[in-house]
Amino acid sequence: MMSVLILSNEDVKKVIDMKEVIDVVEEAFKEKALGYVEMPPKIYLTFETYNGDLRVMPAYLRRKGIAGVKIVNVHPDNPKKYNLPTVMAIIELVDPKMGAPLALMDGTLITAYRTGAAGGIAVKYLARKSSEIVAIIGAGTQARTQLLAISKVLKDIKEVRVYDIIREKAKAFIEYVSNIIPDAKAVASDNIEQAVRGADIVITVTPSRKPIVMKEWIGEGVHINAIGADAPGKEELDPGILKRAKIIVDDYEQAMHSGEVNVPLSKGILSREDIYAELGEIVSGLKPGREDEREITVFDSTGLAIQDVATAWYVYNKAVRMNIGSRIKML
Repeated sequence: MMSVLILSNEDVKKVIDMKEVIDVVEEAFKEKALGYVEMPPKIYLTFETYNGDLRVMPAYLRRKGIAGVKIVNVHPDNPKKYNLPTVMAIIELVDPKMGAPLALMDGTLITAYRTGAAGGIAVKYLARKSSEIVAIIGAGTQARTQLLAISKVLKDIKEVRVYDIIREKAKAFIEYVSNIIPDAKAVASDNIEQAVRGADIVITVTPSRKPIVMKEWIGEGVHINAIGADAPGKEELDPGILKRAKIIVDDYEQAMHSGEVNVPLSKGILSREDIYAELGEIVSGLKPGREDEREITVFDSTGLAIQDVATAWYVYNKAVRMNIGSRIKML
């Protein structure tokens, strides 16, 4: 009888490592750019009454022999109303040869890490190598994994600024910065403009449905990771920024429907031709990344199932080697 490996959130914590996840996710982006993945668009169930949604995300990396599906929610009111995370997820891995389940694992931490990893990869290829000042708008879980990933690809971060509408969250984030980058100055900014002006890298990780970062605050050479807009109607950046920028998405179709570019596209402010590349095209060498110290670059991250499944496969194999998790006879 076939057994299935069960990995809890605590199990995943024991094995996951950001530097390793960055390598795994970068490889997954390459496989996508080279045409070796199957990844249908996300399926959304919208719970308007409860200000939330549920997403189903399948993927198959053919050359790697990796397949699986993630089911994930996004409920921004959870922390305040229910003392639960905004994002919670479960991932199932299957054997593509016979479709049998291999593992069922908590995907909440994997979601946070794989999204952070994508941001780190974008910074690696798109930010100026001399970047020293990082501004983060929003101080939740994703802010932490974005910074963690960036700390793995940039070694000269001198200052980290953070703004959150909840002041206590910003202050708690300052403590986190001191643990991740002890030599960096950490500042809780009074407003978004104060955080953003003069920063080399700007990261937005909010659920906003209207622009919160204005074009006049962004100077030449800035790189932006636009992370929060991951569903139709969401946006964090003044469209004027996008009009000036080299725009890189994780997936063309998904970004046009639910990424940072979705609202400007629907209003006719941007066109498909304004999107320069997918991140995979850059990491695989099909297109160049940053070409000029003065250009503004924007990475529009919607989150891809290939990131989840590839990261889950890495976690699964590492857990097997370390004898972590429990098995149940399911079939």
